[in-house]
Amino acid sequence: MLGLLAEEPRHGFGLAKAMAADGEIGRVWALSTPLVYRALSTLQTKGMATIAGTERSDLGPQRQLIRPTEEGRASLAGWLSEPVGHVRDTRSLLMLKLAFIVRSGGDPAPLLRAQEEVFRPVLERFQEQVEEARPGFDRMLMLWRVESVRAAMAFLARAPEAMLPGAAGRG
Repeated sequence: MLGLLAEEPRHGFGLAKAMAADGEIGRVWALSTPLVYRALSTLQTKGMATIAGTERSDLGPQRQLIRPTEEGRASLAGWLSEPVGHVRDTRSLLMLKLAFIVRSGGDPAPLLRAQEEVFRPVLERFQEQVEEARPGFDRMLMLWRVESVRAAMAFLARAPEAMLPGAAGRG
């Protein structure tokens, strides 16, 4: 929510549209309309967002435009620079962070490098655990974990290519 608000002041309806499953951010992280409005209220209560003005609506009353406060912007900047702690969060939280970094014109390379540093020891630990795991499901689970981290690491290594013109045909 703060990422969208940092791009430009928005009203709840616009945020809900962006966060819908087929919305610009919803394809990475979707929220239902009631959760969007609850999150907006929470951000305002915590002093991370504030009313920036109003916008005329043809469908009803004027809509309140919300923008992040300085505290909200600082919180967003900190969150965007922090790698995720678990490989399972690559598809959701890391992709969400990368989406907002790229949308703002920022450089995703520092986050990608930091994320590699977090995942590298995880991969090493999981590789050791495969050897120690009992044959059967325990070893199968560890193999899954190793391959999941390898896939995430391969993505991190190749992600900068996506920023280059004509990158779609590579691979």
